[in-house]
Amino acid sequence: MLKNLTSVLRGTARRHCGRFAASVLGLTLLAPAVWISAVDFAAAHHVLGRPNYSLNEDSNTPPSMQGEVQIGDYFVTYMAFPAFPRPESPGRINLYVSRIDDGTPFQGEVAFKVRGESWLSWLGVGGNEERLGLQPPDDNVFRQGFLFHEAGNYIVSAEFQAGGEPYIIEFPLRIGEPPPVGPIGIAVGLLLIVLVTVSVIQRRRAMTGKIRGAHEAQAEK
Repeated sequence: MLKNLTSVLRGTARRHCGRFAASVLGLTLLAPAVWISAVDFAAAHHVLGRPNYSLNEDSNTPPSMQGEVQIGDYFVTYMAFPAFPRPESPGRINLYVSRIDDGTPFQGEVAFKVRGESWLSWLGVGGNEERLGLQPPDDNVFRQGFLFHEAGNYIVSAEFQAGGEPYIIEFPLRIGEPPPVGPIGIAVGLLLIVLVTVSVIQRRRAMTGKIRGAHEAQAEK
């Protein structure tokens, strides 16, 4: 009967240890996402759109990023200047929109918006979106200025209507120097710490169980 009671206690200890490990692991994976969402929500409140006429055009300035995409009937090219956007320093976005079939430039207006980047922001979940401005074409180029007060990762969206259909293009924009350790690195580090801690706890419980078992066997003799 004593052996049965010992087995029950050991099984209960293992179940509690497993539940503890699962709970800590879940909190570890959830904490970075919550932290990132909170940071993005605060950072997105510190961006200021600039009108296109206040920009200082410099043809020798390389873009910090450039991309091309086909969407519907249009071919879109986007660029962000300067080469290394920094907080409290003005920058600009150049957008080129033309039809795929004949290359005719789009002559409507393009609305620019921005939101903080997070793991769920690409799905349209979370993040506080703000409007940068509504720009008409200037020599077939849509120019939108910006000024961020805080460093971080952002997602810029450009929206326009053509033929009664909406078009939306999104692309990432980094402001300031990237952090030495990103959110994924933090999550991996926390996960490793949890796994090591749980492993140590399990080994200690196993050693304690063996010692108790040996003492009980000696007591029975």
